[in-house]
Amino acid sequence: MKTVTGLFDNYEDAKSAVGELEAAGIASKEISIVSNTGDGRTVEGQGSNAAEGAGTGAGIGALAGGAGGLLTGLGMIAIPGVGPVVAAGWLVATLAGATAGAVVGGAAGGVVGALVKSGVPEEDAHVYAEGVRRGGSLVTARVEDDKAMAARAILDRSESVDIAERRASYTKNGWERFDDTLDPYTPAEVDAERGRYSTGPRI
Repeated sequence: MKTVTGLFDNYEDAKSAVGELEAAGIASKEISIVSNTGDGRTVEGQGSNAAEGAGTGAGIGALAGGAGGLLTGLGMIAIPGVGPVVAAGWLVATLAGATAGAVVGGAAGGVVGALVKSGVPEEDAHVYAEGVRRGGSLVTARVEDDKAMAARAILDRSESVDIAERRASYTKNGWERFDDTLDPYTPAEVDAERGRYSTGPRI
């Protein structure tokens, strides 16, 4: 199995990527989505149950995705350093364990630890986590080796972020790594960050 991951600047592109992955035959249980909602927005399919934090494990069962597809099982959790997100899929349970204090391969806990545990290189995991912190959406899929290239192509054509370019953009302004001890971005900061990379009216 391989893990393919894409960061998106708006939720609609991430949602489209999930739909295409499912249409390509990748089971909903092998796909995850985590989307920043620090600006107070809601998304279709979002549940009303919220966990106090990802580490509590509360509501994890409700976030696993339903028979109608991954996006019918969205629930809310809070991630240290990121704030409130809507999320669903297998990564949520991994995230809960990492946030509870696990240290994986030398990485910090929380979202970085969850990504590293799932096979994402730590350097990339920090960029993905920072991207979600700044208002982005993360889609991750576990696929058989022979489907990895097709899954990667789906994420790319759904407008996923070029991770090397985004890392360069962050580091140019002094960023080094995701820090879950920092305060989450405010709604105004999330809006400003989305606007910096936006190519259209979608959110």
